Amino acid sequence: VQLQAFGGGLVQAGGSLRLSCAASGRTFSSYVTGWFRQAPGKEREFVAHISSSGVITYYADSVKGRFTISRDNAKNTVYLQMNSLKPEDTAVYYCAADPGGVWTGSSARTKSRYGYWGQGTLVTVSS
Repeated sequence: VQLQAFGGGLVQAGGSLRLSCAASGRTFSSYVTGWFRQAPGKEREFVAHISSSGVITYYADSVKGRFTISRDNAKNTVYLQMNSLKPEDTAVYYCAADPGGVWTGSSARTKSRYGYWGQGTLVTVSS
């Protein structure tokens, strides 16, 4: 499966953006998907994860209550709705996927568990 992330941009603090992760391949509905981000000079970190069916989600504590991950398997797309953005949310955001239905929270937060990665999309939040 090939992934393409888009939707990043420049937004003021308190604003919103919606990122999309579009996937090729007819089997995307059997893949779990995650969003990660990497700020300049920092490690890539987990943001959110969604199961293949969309029923189970996990979030990093830093985004819980502000970000929502969802998916539309008919469109082969996973979304990350980001509200109440803060300057510390500034980063390149990556989507990642791997075959599977339901993962534990620990697995969902582990970068090396995901075999497929898209290119990043830059989100810049100004203060």
